[in-house]
Amino acid sequence: MSLEIKVPEVGESITEVTIASWLKKDGDFVEQDEIIAELESDKATFELPAEASGVLKIRAQEDETIEVGAVICEIDEDAKSGNSKAEEKSEQKKEESSEPKTEKKEESSSNSGPKKTGEIHEMVVPTVGESITEVTISSWLKSDGDYVEMDEVIAEVESDKATFELPAEANGFLQIIAQEDDTIEIGATICKIEVTEGGAPSESSSEKSSSESKSSSESQNEDKETYATGHASPAAAKILKEKGIDASNVKGSGKDGRITKEDAEKAEKQQSSKSAEQESKPSDSGIETKSIPAPSNDREQRKEKMSSLRKTVARRLVSVKNETAMLTTFNEVDMKPIMDLRKKYKEQFKEKYEVGLGFMSFFTKACTMALKEFPAVNAQIDENQMVYSDYVDMSIAVSSPKGLVVPVIRNAEKLSFNEVESEVIRLAKKARDGKLSIDEMSGGTFTITNGGIFGSMLSTPIINAPQSAILGMHNIVERPVAINGEVQIRPIMYVALSYDHRIIDGKESVSFLVRVKELLEDPTRLLLGI
Repeated sequence: MSLEIKVPEVGESITEVTIASWLKKDGDFVEQDEIIAELESDKATFELPAEASGVLKIRAQEDETIEVGAVICEIDEDAKSGNSKAEEKSEQKKEESSEPKTEKKEESSSNSGPKKTGEIHEMVVPTVGESITEVTISSWLKSDGDYVEMDEVIAEVESDKATFELPAEANGFLQIIAQEDDTIEIGATICKIEVTEGGAPSESSSEKSSSESKSSSESQNEDKETYATGHASPAAAKILKEKGIDASNVKGSGKDGRITKEDAEKAEKQQSSKSAEQESKPSDSGIETKSIPAPSNDREQRKEKMSSLRKTVARRLVSVKNETAMLTTFNEVDMKPIMDLRKKYKEQFKEKYEVGLGFMSFFTKACTMALKEFPAVNAQIDENQMVYSDYVDMSIAVSSPKGLVVPVIRNAEKLSFNEVESEVIRLAKKARDGKLSIDEMSGGTFTITNGGIFGSMLSTPIINAPQSAILGMHNIVERPVAINGEVQIRPIMYVALSYDHRIIDGKESVSFLVRVKELLEDPTRLLLGI
């Protein structure tokens, strides 16, 4: 019995995943619960376990983007270890190779190629997500009139969330309706397939005669080239677009010459090294005008298509601005008491808990205490209802190579200083390694973001929907302040609270920020809970 393995659901907003790598090969025997592949979404990387023991049959290749629920592979449960179908097929191939060539010729002559059935199969843009109403055709991998086989990838389609591949739904000849860069609605006809029966078409006599006239080297290269030759995978295309590298200048090392993510990263390094060499070359100090670049070169422009992830971020940010009554209130915090406390106990703290004592634990503890006193700041709007939480799942904005991610510290109100610091370090490390799971980034009732590590003095952070408030930390600068009638130089941080005025009143927002200020300027309050 053959068991179909489908792409599991990994999150509410995720409709498709990319196959990062297969850890097992086609025809290998796998055990139940053994990890067979790594899948990658626009949020995280996760592992795919085998659902049964048997022989693996791979249906989707590496770097392919497939929808959640689609079949990714099959497992033949009847096959035994060391007696796979792959071995049976190889034995059959050996037997066939030992047969006389005259028999092969008879077989090839009996294959009359595909026969048209007269049926025209219309392919429409599939549904790729609840909120997606249209897609853009990124590229056609097959040309108009080409013969395509069922499940063969014929095009790459891009939505505002991700890029996915379009497989052929029948065997036959392709008739392209929508062209590259066209934006069409979900359910609209994208192409037609003139359905055929039989095998793939063989070369015509004219094609054979023309191929014979070519040199042997050219014919060998053409035999190896397919639609994938020189074509970048979605992950590779994203890297090349971000760095402004033309895919035609990159040699692919993947199957049939496809450009993989590793090829794109190598090309990026080669490009940077070449530019560095050019800069290191001494310029000609002569008077000749040929060595002076034309003024027009200094005013060149280049256009890059926005990545799907960037489009999604842009759409969500605009949605928050349009759908919430967002306001921001500000205050300042004298950081000297916290800095003195850290200076006094940081060595003992690290020696005992094996983690450093940072500012984030102080801000997290201060916010959790203030949120208990002002529950509306920790609430959310669900249609016509306000949802209040008696716990605090603290979202912490972390910078990663893929961009800004927001992992969640669960039940932060119950954690001690060292537990908060340990959790921040753990999540930050996983974010840098691209190992955050969907669960670790889902939920959250309140967010803290620290723009101060990049030098920001003041900002108005945008709410992390569907939450109702976000606290922005900034850099610490020594400023003159009046204390007991005297001017003193103190390390001051500006803090900002952006909030949804639909659920949080001005009095609550200001009082919340003042309470956070009081707790931070007198850290003993955090220990005593007052």
